Amino acid sequence: MLAYNYPFGGIFLSMLYFFLIFIWIWILFTVFFDIFRSQDLNGWTKALWVIFVIILPYLGVFVYLIARGGKMHERKVQEVAQQKTTFDQYVKEAAGTSGGGVASELSKLAELKSQGVLTDAEFEAQKAKILSTS
Repeated sequence: MLAYNYPFGGIFLSMLYFFLIFIWIWILFTVFFDIFRSQDLNGWTKALWVIFVIILPYLGVFVYLIARGGKMHERKVQEVAQQKTTFDQYVKEAAGTSGGGVASELSKLAELKSQGVLTDAEFEAQKAKILSTS
């Protein structure tokens, strides 16, 4: 009964409309994020682009993609590279590997032993611990 009132072509057309609206919203958000991510635009220019995209959404997005679309990819790649660098630096600091690794740790232990902070037994225990983790 339902199939008779809502034929297959209607289902297909409804799905097509849904996906077109979804893609349109995705492009719209991508353009807004790119406007605010751009370092080469000042505040007034960003405000004008936002107003243009809000008042005339279809024309605004298409003009933005034509005028600045080629640089969108470059800005995104630059942002991802900066995030990767920041993440790698954080991981190195958190893991304690930014200081030179095993050799650095052993030299620190030797310095502590020569200063008399560590006994021979403590030095050997810490040395074995460092060498076993590498």
